[in-house]
Amino acid sequence: MLNFFLSFFLPVSFCDAPEAWQLYFQEAATPTMEGIINLHNDIMAIITFIAIFTMWMLFRTIYLFDSSRNKVASKVVHGMTIELIWTIVPSLILIFIAIPSFALLYSMDEVIDPAITLKVIGHQWYWSYEYSDYNTSEEDTIAFDSYMIAEDDLELGQIRLLEVDNRVILPVNTHIRVLLTSTDVIHAWAIPSLGIKCDAYPGRLNQVNTFIKREGIFHGQCSELCGVNHGFMPIVVEAVSLNDYVSWVSAQLEG
Repeated sequence: MLNFFLSFFLPVSFCDAPEAWQLYFQEAATPTMEGIINLHNDIMAIITFIAIFTMWMLFRTIYLFDSSRNKVASKVVHGMTIELIWTIVPSLILIFIAIPSFALLYSMDEVIDPAITLKVIGHQWYWSYEYSDYNTSEEDTIAFDSYMIAEDDLELGQIRLLEVDNRVILPVNTHIRVLLTSTDVIHAWAIPSLGIKCDAYPGRLNQVNTFIKREGIFHGQCSELCGVNHGFMPIVVEAVSLNDYVSWVSAQLEG
């Protein structure tokens, strides 16, 4: 119901990159992001009901307990029944919200034996990527840096401040593990459509899992203030079919 309302009354963007005046999520491409959107919609419905009920009670109280309508002030100073109600009901609402929240958090932290491991290294101010599963020697490896394309070098159809010279290529319908670290300061690898936002700390590894359900080009950005060029280190993940991914890997190893 909320999605129906938003699609008609708000400028919703169902794409894999941000749009001007966008007020809703980008279209989900992973089960994690689908769960985040569903939980958000459920909680927003609860919040809307609580806000309407609270405003109704407030205006009703102001209107009915005006001195012009009640010449004699109420002598009631304690209300055990109402005290119990507004203590128990919010507690039940929080429990109702907590159950799906814990289920989503558990699913996001679940470790599944990955088919592919992608290493992500944050720098001031670009990203480095390594596909270490295919290393047969120090020379025979897939690793590259990814820099933002300058505005003067953009081609027709490319998005300003979000395009990179080397995209991350990943297959769909595959369990993928992403390991993150940094060489200097704290960065954050964030891709809204994939439901990923994970910090990259210098000197330690963070891990996040993903399972991309559809092909597409997914844009993200560093989401941790990392210096003067923080806004100029975008992320682009291109999800392709498994056959295309195998062909890309073969071409990278041969090259």
